[in-house]
Amino acid sequence: MGGFIMKLRQLIVLRKSLQLGNFWNSTFISSLLVLALNVASNSLLLFWGSQSHAQLLRNQTLELNCVHLFPIQMKYLEKHVNFTQVSTNMEFRTQDQLIKRLDPQKLYFMEKDVNQVHKIMSALFKKIQQKECGSIDQVEKLFEQRVKERVDYAKKYLGEKFVFNPKTKIILDPDHRKRAQSVGELNKFHESYLQYQISTYLATDMKVEEAKSQVVRNYERLIRRVHEMTKQDVWSNYLDSFARSLDPHSSYMSADALEDFEIQMRLSLEGIGATLSSQDGFTVIEQLIAGGAAYNSGKLKPKDKIVAVAQGEKGEFQNVIEMDLRDVVRLIRGTKGSKVKLKVLRKAAKETEHFEVVLVRDQIKLEDEAASVTYLDRTLDNVKKKIALIDLPSFYADNRKDGPSAARDMKKLLADINKNNADAVVLDLSTNGGGSLKDAVDIAGLFFATGNVVKQSQKSNASEQYEYEVLKDTDEQVDWTGPLVILISRVSASASEIVSGTLKDYKRAIVVGGDHTFGKGTVQSVEYLPPGLGAIKTTVGMFFVAGGNSTQHRGVNADIIWPSIYSSDEIGEKTLDYSLPPKKIKEFLSPSAYVTEGKNAWKPLQQAVIDKVNKKSLDRVSKSEDFKKVREEIAKIKKRGFDLIIGELLKDKSEKQKKDKLDGKPGTETSDPSADGAEGNLNLSREERKKKYLERADIQEALNVAHNLSEELTASSKNGHAESTVKELVKTSTVKPQGHAEKADD
Repeated sequence: MGGFIMKLRQLIVLRKSLQLGNFWNSTFISSLLVLALNVASNSLLLFWGSQSHAQLLRNQTLELNCVHLFPIQMKYLEKHVNFTQVSTNMEFRTQDQLIKRLDPQKLYFMEKDVNQVHKIMSALFKKIQQKECGSIDQVEKLFEQRVKERVDYAKKYLGEKFVFNPKTKIILDPDHRKRAQSVGELNKFHESYLQYQISTYLATDMKVEEAKSQVVRNYERLIRRVHEMTKQDVWSNYLDSFARSLDPHSSYMSADALEDFEIQMRLSLEGIGATLSSQDGFTVIEQLIAGGAAYNSGKLKPKDKIVAVAQGEKGEFQNVIEMDLRDVVRLIRGTKGSKVKLKVLRKAAKETEHFEVVLVRDQIKLEDEAASVTYLDRTLDNVKKKIALIDLPSFYADNRKDGPSAARDMKKLLADINKNNADAVVLDLSTNGGGSLKDAVDIAGLFFATGNVVKQSQKSNASEQYEYEVLKDTDEQVDWTGPLVILISRVSASASEIVSGTLKDYKRAIVVGGDHTFGKGTVQSVEYLPPGLGAIKTTVGMFFVAGGNSTQHRGVNADIIWPSIYSSDEIGEKTLDYSLPPKKIKEFLSPSAYVTEGKNAWKPLQQAVIDKVNKKSLDRVSKSEDFKKVREEIAKIKKRGFDLIIGELLKDKSEKQKKDKLDGKPGTETSDPSADGAEGNLNLSREERKKKYLERADIQEALNVAHNLSEELTASSKNGHAESTVKELVKTSTVKPQGHAEKADD
């Protein structure tokens, strides 16, 4: 548990870096299956156009250039919910985002450099309109110069006289640290940062000299990547910075990023079925997917290093050592049925093995990212209940014919749950960052009859005033009429907030977990640009759940709150740069959603029932050893503030190892109950990962709540309180109950 403080800090810093599109991290996980950054976490998505753009990428006709920048900027302003024209303030914000994109850790640019960037980029939009992009080039050259200076300083500091100092203090979060005012001040911070970098390697039992070599190699790779930046990379950086000057969720996707994005939403690709990472210049296999070509070959293992790639059995090998991971992935991906040959290095007990393997690319289904159900028997107070646990990692969708859909998969799961006579359902959205708006609407509608789910504000082209589009569930069938518990955390965002917020407003479910969700209440559209130029993602509206609230900033509050490391002021929409302000409109609950008789009848939850279940849950949580550890970690974080003493990383690891040894456990990492435990577990089999998932304290307590809720609702039915439940609802709402489902109204 001790190491989780470091993980949380890294998560917060990484989250901010990823929000800015930072790609300067020396090591990151990518995948042949799915983009490492959960694209859905930043978007509630609408799609413009119906066919896959990836097919067009194979015949690219354009290459992003300076002449494209101004027209693409105007594309954003045509649809953005808040902005219609450029301004001086927007120009400053674009510069600010570009600076943060290049240097999110405040390691390269001093305060005077920032001022120089603003000076270089003065009248920026006018220059770009005139197809003059020299100022952007100047900023990139300044950045390259500063990176070279830091690389040189790192090598010098990590020389023979280097001494590791575990008492070094550092503030990692750049939002709580000012930029250096001088070279001397920057050197001082850089020394602390290097001590921190060394400590992360020492925490893996590496010796100091080896750790120094690793850090130096990381810096050398960094400067090489900076030197190898293309003009297209430079223009992409600028466009993404412009987009993020509008709000945190508008962004620019290059052609490569767009292909990754489509894979994420489709949950499938044509490849070999392996997850890769970049480590010390090598492309390393992290995980093999059951059923994929890599797994079926029987020749590859996790931790194998891919050193060269060839197309077909007779193709020439291309060395991929020190190659950017995205480029390696591009070489390995390919058309279904085609062959790819890998040259692999494996570290064995006595010697290093080198071998080659030919794999036939196939359609890979990303099953781990799809909705799934697990049935668990739960006994409390000598009463046994069957609970169906649905894990929904994202709201995926593929608008091609018969493509995967989270809503269709959920409907099938609920049919199976009914067939298996489950007593209650837990819907786990605790790590779900969002995705398809349509699927969110359809999934919410699975739990009530026809009715309004969400209103989306949009800009009227005619008057530039806001209009509101109501999105409804039109399927009269209620796919699950029984007790429903929704598990959330501050990581739950966007589409997750629509489903949890709407079902809470209709009194259809108990929401449990962290204090509230992320607080992202905006909608994005993805619009394809001509082939080769990628796509733009633009915030086109704000959404409101049926009770009238926008989830922007406030999120969806849990009915039953448990301790969570993620319940931090550092995590949430309101912490992001240029986040749009929240709003509220009149509630628009639909009477037709409520059904009091027949096979589609369901019971709106009374507050008295929620209070009873809450009391039982909090009593269990107060006695839980797992939740006790979380409270202790939260207390440590508050006590330490933002200063990190790097020696504590090693101390925490040592204490964890000692405890595991006493407990007879292997050296596994304990994490917050609301974390999915995926980090560091990529080498585990699917069964092992599922086992760890089910052991999570928040999962276990959500199952307990579902049991209690089922008991309470069963008792109320026996006592004849079903009708009074609806009457109680009518007293506090404009809704009138229906005997059967009717057409949704506004």
